[in-house]
Amino acid sequence: MVKIDFYGGVDEIGGNKILVHEAQTSLLLDFGMSFNQAGLYFSEFLQPRKANGIMDFMELGLLPEIKGIYREDYLKHCGMECSDEPAVDGLLLSHAHMDHSAYIHHLREDIPLYMSEESHLILKVLEETSTVSFADILHLKRDFHFVPKKTGEGYKKLSGKDAFIDREINTVKPYEAFEIGDFKIKSAPVDHSLPGAAAYLLESDGGMTVYSGDLRFHGRHPEITQKFVKEAKKSNPNVMMCEGTRMGEERTETEQDIENRATELITDFGGPVIVNFPVRDLDRLLTFHNVARAADRTLVVNLKQAYMLNLFKGRGYPEIDEVAVYVPRRAWGLLGEDSFACFDGQWISSSEMEHDYVNSQYKKWERDFLEWENTVNYMDMRDEPEKYLFRCDNFELKELIDIKPENGLYIKSMTEPFDDEMMISERRVENWLKRFDLCPMHKMHVSGHASGPELIEMIREVEPEILYPIHTEHKEMFKVLEDDGIKVVYPERA
Repeated sequence: MVKIDFYGGVDEIGGNKILVHEAQTSLLLDFGMSFNQAGLYFSEFLQPRKANGIMDFMELGLLPEIKGIYREDYLKHCGMECSDEPAVDGLLLSHAHMDHSAYIHHLREDIPLYMSEESHLILKVLEETSTVSFADILHLKRDFHFVPKKTGEGYKKLSGKDAFIDREINTVKPYEAFEIGDFKIKSAPVDHSLPGAAAYLLESDGGMTVYSGDLRFHGRHPEITQKFVKEAKKSNPNVMMCEGTRMGEERTETEQDIENRATELITDFGGPVIVNFPVRDLDRLLTFHNVARAADRTLVVNLKQAYMLNLFKGRGYPEIDEVAVYVPRRAWGLLGEDSFACFDGQWISSSEMEHDYVNSQYKKWERDFLEWENTVNYMDMRDEPEKYLFRCDNFELKELIDIKPENGLYIKSMTEPFDDEMMISERRVENWLKRFDLCPMHKMHVSGHASGPELIEMIREVEPEILYPIHTEHKEMFKVLEDDGIKVVYPERA
């Protein structure tokens, strides 16, 4: 039977880092951040040091001590040994949420990655638009390298194109078998709260192993999760590793329920309407695009979402020209008639400046959208609020100072706070809403995870010999499956 080592996702939600072995082959299933563990030491303004390579993570127990999987530059920078060959033959990524993908950054570049095409696109979005450290996953930037200067005198830091290494990325097709060493593998799409989520079926001489990833039955595409269940059952699995995020919950609304409730709320409302939903949840974006259209409004997205929609063109989500793209003020705030800058002693409105001065405030990838006809700014939102449904996350609340909404509605379509830091953030948001007369907060959200009864029903149908509950704080609730002859084994952290 396949040997499985659990380095994350044990007695916690997320942080999946699982190593499976069969004969001469070893594979990683995800390599994500544990938000619980990372939150013990770090916050938004207290982050690991890039200067210390991998050691901040190792010292605090955030990364497992596995030889032969980590980057040479990080290891040697800290005086640690680096193996000549990788200790694993590949990594299967279930989806691009941070609790499954974030720590791939630390893995050596000669470990091949396998993922859906959509997951690849999302990682591309993260890499191109992120401003945080440790975000490069697809294209690694080699750190701590000096190279000779062209003049032949001394050394300089490695930079430019030569500093980057492209990982081997293998985009896999649904249910199209591929082989990695002793494993024959199929990727099985599942519905989740971002595109491209997948489960995996791994066949080997040691039997059939099923890895659920994260999944649900109440999103826009329950049929793809249902197909996975049928295929998993057909495979007659020896082992199943199944998520249990919402094992303790029974009630499940659907994505359509959110659309219906939000449409009812804002139809015939003439004031400003603001919504917050996860930045990469394109199904939720589609939901509020539909809500906006039903209310004769246009959904307004930020530049990162515009970048993502552009990459996902033709995949069943709104086209970029069907939404409006919000352009915020950057740097000196040179946008519109209310901002001025001094040229040789004369203060000139930004609306009268040459475009180059204004555009230089924006990142290169953002500039592509600045001249589009469907861009809007704070003046558009302030002057004609009845035309728009404005997606505004917590980091963008400062835009309300410019927009100055009056007698508006605010819809929160996000998960509820589950730790002290999130509760503090929630109270801060409430202060903004009170300040700009946007109370009460209307809450409309459905999870990216199946409920407890749905999970039990799914596992009974798949009927594995052995079940490992992962990605859950309620592993004991899976014990009921032993009445069905399924052996429930609680995983232990390796």
